[in-house]
Amino acid sequence: MSQEIVGVRRLYILFLLFAVAVINMIDRQLMGVVIEPIKREFHVSDAAMGLLTGLAFASVYCCCAIPIARYADRANRRNVIVAACAVWSLMTVVCGTVTGYWQLAFARMGVAIGESGSNAPSMSMLADLYPPKRRAKAIGVLMLAAPVGTLIGMTVGAYLTYYHGWRTMFFWLGMPGLVVSLLLWSTTGEPHRIHHAGDIRRHQAEHANQSTREVLRDAFRSRTFVTIVAAGSLLAFSGYAFGTWSTAFLVRAHGMTLRDAGVLMGLSAGPGAVIGSLSSGWLADRLSNRDVRWQLGVPIIGALLTFPFAIGFTMLPADQVVHLGAVRISAIALCILAMSVFAMWWMAPSYAAITQLFPSDRRATIVSIYNFGILAVGAGLGPIVVGALNDVLTKHLGTDSLGAALALASSANVAAAVLLATSLNGFLRAIRTPDPSADSANSTGANRAATSRA
Repeated sequence: MSQEIVGVRRLYILFLLFAVAVINMIDRQLMGVVIEPIKREFHVSDAAMGLLTGLAFASVYCCCAIPIARYADRANRRNVIVAACAVWSLMTVVCGTVTGYWQLAFARMGVAIGESGSNAPSMSMLADLYPPKRRAKAIGVLMLAAPVGTLIGMTVGAYLTYYHGWRTMFFWLGMPGLVVSLLLWSTTGEPHRIHHAGDIRRHQAEHANQSTREVLRDAFRSRTFVTIVAAGSLLAFSGYAFGTWSTAFLVRAHGMTLRDAGVLMGLSAGPGAVIGSLSSGWLADRLSNRDVRWQLGVPIIGALLTFPFAIGFTMLPADQVVHLGAVRISAIALCILAMSVFAMWWMAPSYAAITQLFPSDRRATIVSIYNFGILAVGAGLGPIVVGALNDVLTKHLGTDSLGAALALASSANVAAAVLLATSLNGFLRAIRTPDPSADSANSTGANRAATSRA
C-alpha cells in the first residue's frame, strides 16, 4: 500500500475518532447547560445538581473504565469504541424521557458506562498510528473534541433548551452518536499494534497475559506517572468545576439569560480551546525535539497562565470592557477566551507523555488509569465541591458566592504546576530506561530509548 493511501487512511481514522470524541464531549457537557431548568423542575439543591453532574457520573465512569480498557488492550479496540459510542448516545436520548431526579441520575450513569469505553482505546489506536515525534499533534487534534464539543453543547444545547425544552435537547444531541458509531464500524479496521522507534521496546508476548492488578502495580511503581496523574487530576478539578458552573455563574451573578450565557461561553471558550489544543500539541512536539521534558513543561506554563484569567472571570464586573483600538471587548469574554486557551495546554502533551512510559499492549489501560484520576477528582469532585461551597457561602456572599467558589477551585492550577515541575527530571529518566517503574528508585539506566533524542 502506498504511503499516500496509508496517510489518507490514517487521517480518516483520526477524523472518525475525533467525531466520536466530539459527541462524547457534547453529551458530557449537556448537564452544565440545563442545571437551572432541571433544578427548578425537580426542586433540588446546588449540591444535588453537583452530585448529578459530577460524582454520579464520574464514579460509574471510573469503575468501568479500567476493566474496559484492559479488555481493549487484548481485543479489537475499534469494536470497543463503536459499542461505547452507541451505548452513551442511546442513554443520552433516554435522559430526555425521565420524570424525576433519580431517574435522570441513573440515565446519566448509563451515559458514563458508555463514555468510559471510548477515550483510552482511541488514545491507544492513535499511539499505534503515529510515532512519538508526531503523536502530540495527533492527540492535540483529538483534544479539539473538547472545544468543539463545548461549542456545540453550550450553544446548540442552550438554544434547543431555550426554545424547545431540555428534554428535546437531549433527544436531538443524543442521536448523532448512533450514526457515527455505525460509520466507524462499517468503514474502518483495527490498526496493528506497533512499538514505534522511540517507544519503550518490549516483547508483547511477555505482557499479553498480565492481569489488571499486575498492570496497576507496575503503573503505580512509577513516581513520574503517579505525579502526572495527580497533576492532571488537579487540572481537571478546576476545568470541570468551571465547565459545569460557568453558565450558571453568568446567569446568577450578571443577570444574563440562559441563552445569552450559553452563547457567550460557547463562542468564547470554544475558539479559545481550539487554539489551545492545536498550539499545545504543536509546541510540545517542536520543543520536545530539543528536550523531551517540554512535554511536561508546556502543561506547567499553561496551568500558571490559566490561574490569573480564571480569577479575572470570577471577579471582574460584567460591564468592564477592554479597548483594543476603537474596538470595545468585554473583559469577561477575554478572560474566558484566554483561560480556555491555556487550560488546554496540559491535555495533549501529558497524554503523549504517558504513552511513552509504557508499551503498546498496556497503553489503553494506562490511559484509563490517567482518566480515572481526571474523572474521579475532576468530574467527580470539581462540580460537587463548588456546588457545596456555593451553598455554604451563599449565606455570607449572596450572588457573589458562586464566583468565590470558582476562584477557590482555580487554585488547583498552581498546585498542579508545582507537581509537574517536580517530575521533569524523573520523566527524562523514565523514558530513558527499559523499565517504566525504574524511576521509582531514581535509576538513570544505561539503555536510552530513542524517544529521549526525538
